[in-house]
Amino acid sequence: MSVSTDRKRKEGGLVEGGRVIIHALLIALVIRTLLFQPFNIPSGSMKATLLIGDYLFVSKYSYGYSHYSLPLSPPLFSGRILGSEPQRGDVVVFRLPKDDSTDYIKRVIGLPGDRIQMKDGVLYINGAAVKKERVEDFLDDENGDHVRRFRETLPNGVVYEVLDLQDNGFLDNTQEYLVPAGHYFMMGDNRDNSTDSRVLSAVGYVPFENLIGRAQIIFFSIGDMEPAWHIWSWPWSVRWSRLFTIVR
Repeated sequence: MSVSTDRKRKEGGLVEGGRVIIHALLIALVIRTLLFQPFNIPSGSMKATLLIGDYLFVSKYSYGYSHYSLPLSPPLFSGRILGSEPQRGDVVVFRLPKDDSTDYIKRVIGLPGDRIQMKDGVLYINGAAVKKERVEDFLDDENGDHVRRFRETLPNGVVYEVLDLQDNGFLDNTQEYLVPAGHYFMMGDNRDNSTDSRVLSAVGYVPFENLIGRAQIIFFSIGDMEPAWHIWSWPWSVRWSRLFTIVR
């Protein structure tokens, strides 16, 4: 075998390897843009539905696509393509209206035209109280605290659980909010520890265009990793029971 032939084979192998890498990157880009985006939970505002350390997939196709669906969110167009409106009770990732570089995750409570209010810790939608039932306390694995937990049932039958850290919390009694056309009212399930649409100066009403996708499935979850440098601690910190659970 000549030296030139050997060189050509090596060059051909490098070109083919580069082509495979490019194809893989393109496939990953298409999947992330059009189908699923990974998302991790950085705060406790959605406890007990979602915990700090949960990693989940968000379906990008659920509500169609806006320019926020694209990597780096270039403002190439406005509105949504193949838009499909969210349902009351969906857990949604969206861009914060006050800072569209920040992703938030909350539950859709109010639809366009709805009147939303909290009275003494009870949620009211269009003047009617949402059914709220006491269930077993939530054991917080971060600090070992027992937190009061309730089951809420929305008018469309969606059932989920919320936490109540204290009576007469800052957001347990609010004004009545009228959700504008083309916007949604979002709330965290950890009601006393969630900055959401109840805080108009921070979040407020979320435009349809800002929705990224619907939370679908938890593919990984890990609890306290302290000390962070101790790599052998991670198998015991994985919340195995939460892996591959559907987000509801």
